[in-house]
Formats: sequence, structure tokens, C-alpha cells
Amino acid sequence: MENKKKQFLEGKERLHVLFLYTSMRNYMEEVLPFIYAGIEAREYVILIDNDRNFKRIFEQLKTKLTSTQLKQVHYVNSLDFYFSSGSYHPSAITDYFNKMVQPYLDQSIPFRSWAHVEWATMEEPFHLIGNFEKKVDNAFNHISFPLICAYEEWKIPNALETILHETHPYILKGDKLMSSKKYITDTPFYKKPTIELD
Repeated sequence: MENKKKQFLEGKERLHVLFLYTSMRNYMEEVLPFIYAGIEAREYVILIDNDRNFKRIFEQLKTKLTSTQLKQVHYVNSLDFYFSSGSYHPSAITDYFNKMVQPYLDQSIPFRSWAHVEWATMEEPFHLIGNFEKKVDNAFNHISFPLICAYEEWKIPNALETILHETHPYILKGDKLMSSKKYITDTPFYKKPTIELD
């Protein structure tokens, strides 16, 4: 399965994957090969994660990458990224991301991104998460790059999992990489039932 997954990921400029991980070991088994593959392809890797995970990841990277290769890994603290406006606001997050990748686009530098999506509890309004993921998916119409969105499986309520399946064309779960049967290419932005989204 690992070879099939590697073959699938190679050469994909447009790739938006939902990764549902079950443990830190499972997480590390996916994030490290994703980074190594990017470095091998001479891409920069934008790693959006928390400090705790980054320390673990960086310790592993130091054992296999040169100092020059390590400079190809651009770490972004996930708390700063998702709450750059002081709260979870999809437009502010996408603005932050656009500014972050603009130098790569201006200089035609290939890159890939790994985004660890987490909160203390998954109590953020689901329509906001759905809107953010839809905006990310729509960005592939303008920018081509591989992106994996990692969510801890046991923290995701069923309603949110459905939204995530609708906004990601591919799902990575366990050792299986598959097309999402629920993916909707032209779904409208999600609406909160009672209050208008500002």
C-alpha cells in the first residue's frame, strides 16, 4: 500500500487530502514521508502545526536532512495561523495563507503544505470550518500545490466529518488513500442555521 500511496502522491500538483489520523505514531508515519518527498522533489514544505509536534518532527528531520534541506521546511505555528485575527475566521486565515505563499508564487518556487487542524475541542461552528475548507478547495482553481489537512479522527463529530468529506476530493485514513465519495465540486459555502456569516 505504501508504494501505491507514494505513486499516487508523486507528480500531483493539485492534491487536497483529508487525513484522519488515529495516533501520534500514525501522524508521524504520514507527515515525515510527505516532507521527505517534497524535499526530494526540490519543493519547499509549509508545515502548519503546533510547537509540540514540530519539535518531534524536527528531531527526525535533523537525522536525515542536510542544513540546506532543512531550510526548505517553513514552519508556521498553527495557533498563530488559525487565530491570526484573534478568533477562527476563514477569511483572515485565507488572507494569512495567501500572503505566506505569495513569495513562492512570485518566484515560481514549487511548494507543498501540511496543515494540522486542531482545537482544544471541536466546538467551533461547523459551518465556519466547512467554509474555510471550501475556500481552500476553491484555491486550487488558482494555485496548484499538494495540501494535506490532518484532523485527529476521534475528536471529529459525525456532522463535521461529513462536511470534511464534502470539501476534500481525497481521504487518507489508516493506510488507505481513496477518492471521497461525498466530495462536491460546486457546493455553496456552508451557512449557519440562525445567524448570518459576516
